[in-house]
Amino acid sequence: MTQNTSPTLCSDQTAELIAWHTDVTETATSEFDAAETLSTRLGSHVNVDGTVTIGFWTPELTEADVPEADVYLELYTPTGSVDLTTDETAAFDRHQVPVRQHEDYTWAVVDNVSAGTRQQLGTLYQLVYKRPTPGEALARESDLGDKEWGVIPDPLADSVPFGVYAPSEIYDMQHLHANRADRDYFASIGTDAERVATSEDDGLPRVDPAVSMLEIHPGTATEAGSLGGLARKYETIGEKLQTGEALTPAERNFVGYDAIQLMPTEPITQNPDLHDYWTPQQLDRSTDTQSIEVEIGNPEMINWGYDIVVSAFSATNPAILESNRPDELVDFIAACHNLPEPIKVVFDIALGHADNGAIPLLSEHFFEGPGMYGKHLDYTEPTVRAILLELQRRKMDLGADGIRVDGAQDFRYWDPEREEMIHDDAYLAKMDAITQEVAGTEYRPWMIYEDGRPWPQEDWELASTYRTLIEQHPHAFQWSPVTFAHNTPALLTFWATKWWRVKEVAEFGSQWITGVANHDTIRRGTQTEVGDAWNAPQENPHLAETLPETLNEAYNSPAATMLFYCFMPGVPMDFVGANMRSPWGFIRDTDPTWNVKVVAEEAYLVDWQIPDDVYGDDRFFGGLKSLGFTEKDDLRMFIRALLSAVDLTDYDLDAIATVLSTLETPFGKEITADDLETFAYAWMEDIHHYANLSHWADEQDDERTAFDLAVREFRHERPWLRSDIDHEGSEAYGYRHPTNGTVLYYGLRESPDGDEQLLFAANMEGPPIEVSPEIWADEIADLPTDGWEPALAAPAVATGADRDSVTLGNVQSIVWRRSL
Repeated sequence: MTQNTSPTLCSDQTAELIAWHTDVTETATSEFDAAETLSTRLGSHVNVDGTVTIGFWTPELTEADVPEADVYLELYTPTGSVDLTTDETAAFDRHQVPVRQHEDYTWAVVDNVSAGTRQQLGTLYQLVYKRPTPGEALARESDLGDKEWGVIPDPLADSVPFGVYAPSEIYDMQHLHANRADRDYFASIGTDAERVATSEDDGLPRVDPAVSMLEIHPGTATEAGSLGGLARKYETIGEKLQTGEALTPAERNFVGYDAIQLMPTEPITQNPDLHDYWTPQQLDRSTDTQSIEVEIGNPEMINWGYDIVVSAFSATNPAILESNRPDELVDFIAACHNLPEPIKVVFDIALGHADNGAIPLLSEHFFEGPGMYGKHLDYTEPTVRAILLELQRRKMDLGADGIRVDGAQDFRYWDPEREEMIHDDAYLAKMDAITQEVAGTEYRPWMIYEDGRPWPQEDWELASTYRTLIEQHPHAFQWSPVTFAHNTPALLTFWATKWWRVKEVAEFGSQWITGVANHDTIRRGTQTEVGDAWNAPQENPHLAETLPETLNEAYNSPAATMLFYCFMPGVPMDFVGANMRSPWGFIRDTDPTWNVKVVAEEAYLVDWQIPDDVYGDDRFFGGLKSLGFTEKDDLRMFIRALLSAVDLTDYDLDAIATVLSTLETPFGKEITADDLETFAYAWMEDIHHYANLSHWADEQDDERTAFDLAVREFRHERPWLRSDIDHEGSEAYGYRHPTNGTVLYYGLRESPDGDEQLLFAANMEGPPIEVSPEIWADEIADLPTDGWEPALAAPAVATGADRDSVTLGNVQSIVWRRSL
């Protein structure tokens, strides 16, 4: 008798699953409580006996009375090895397996399927159903099916190697965790031997805050542009630190931190004009079994990471996986955890960003309506609420030590009685309370919120306290007012006009993430208008002679770095691109609608980020040059005209093309909308390539990178600096006024043990100025003037035993120390 090796429904085990479902709903105290439990079994789960449990929430099938017999689990099992790193035609056996529906859920326990591992592609799956009305999507504006068959992807998938619009992969997550290289790190959490400090939180260890943090965009951080490349970088650094080998100047920019915040790693939307990575050939769903060839591709979307589609949030964006295996993210985390001095990994959770690309992936039950980034999620729908929390739990269970909740002020819902949007702080509290479990250890992560409420209220910059969630959750942190996107230190008087916010950091910033360099602030810097108009922003002439040098100096200045690391409270954060003084901009090729507008708004990047001699470098801007933009001046003229035309025509591509056709451009006299699309995609690809840090590794200055690292080490030697400045006691801070042309910050800190004092001075912007402890005695009451020695100074500052005072040039600083 021949053994059946085709995928089959395990009827008895599926019946047991439905019995469990029934018990959950009958004993739950609310619909949300039931959904919280049921959501833990959604998605795919490899069982000990080799079978796989798969579950979907499918209210659309219930509402449309789709018969159970018309719903199938569609499975694609590879018939041979598949190269996931290239584009090819691969062979699969396709099977349709019956399922069981219960209430608003669809369940199946299946046998004879393969689970994916680091070494192999597993069986791919999605739910399909016969449409009650041909061509009509259920509870969606559109879906991924054809005229006769609808498709429901898995929102809780573990792996989407061909992008989120292709079937998901059954992945053996237990095998992944059993073989992760940092199991000992997690086993030690909460013990006397723990390698990461924790504090008790309602019976569980919660990871303590970092001393300092580095933000990294995986897609541009290494030559490979992948999490695998980033893992190898930190493995190499770890080996050098272990053996005492010197780090290169470029490698220094990645160390001296005890936390790394990755920009989002979740699956993102795709551009249907560019990104098709799964195309079955001659698909015939009229038969349950089919040998089929599929054209597969290696996803290569360009994106910051924030254009998420929510679906498969628990998986990793394949565009930053060189192997298309989720193990890469775990490898990177393990590389950080296994360093001689471990680095925590913080995930940037952007569930508030639901791109319109989510429409064919999720039922309309997930959405309250239109939102700022596409769709606004319905956090009040009990099952949606439970699924979103489950997605967060699964994502963080990959091994993160901390979580940054992006745009927490956007988690809102409409209150019909009050007729206004209400902040869903109860949901944010649920996010904070989630327990993670990695390698058998339960813990809670360091919690960080980015919350600028009452944004988008018109006066939000003035009205926001940036403390609402700290007050609700005393262990939580928030981004500080000097860290949000609107901070532009390359402009003249920035440090003078922002003093009121800097003062807040000084007095109650101990639980703020501080610093002015991150992905958003630098983007805003490059978007700042350049020109001679009377109302144009004034760049700071003291910083440098050229705009690119001005931008680099503004976001990586000795004065700002020492301000936040050597003096101010909170947890300072840097952006690795600022450390490297490399280019950065708003890059994404995933939007087929607004792509030209996105590029137009980057018009001034040409001035801020591209030195004249660099544009001529054959390594860069190949796409734009192939379109005829061989000179930087031609590019500047065209993109500024494009920006004006976007505003003039209210973003009508045909009208924009007509306007630009009146100019002399490389496109000739008749520009079309297609030409504009071509330009936009060439721009995105070229800037993405230009921003890769590998191009700038050899440009790193030895003295500057050594100084920056010394500043970070200074902070780590004095973690007590995170505490608020005791300005009513033994400490002080100030800003000399009148400025007389130079913005001069100063202050005094004292260690909690009373064994050390630090005296700080920084020329934040302006002409050189003389400083000394004797001079500061006129500003700081009862300041002793003897016993001070320079502890750290900007490279250009001349210090020495024979000097009673020092001269601080623009953005130079010094800190003296005194033993008590």
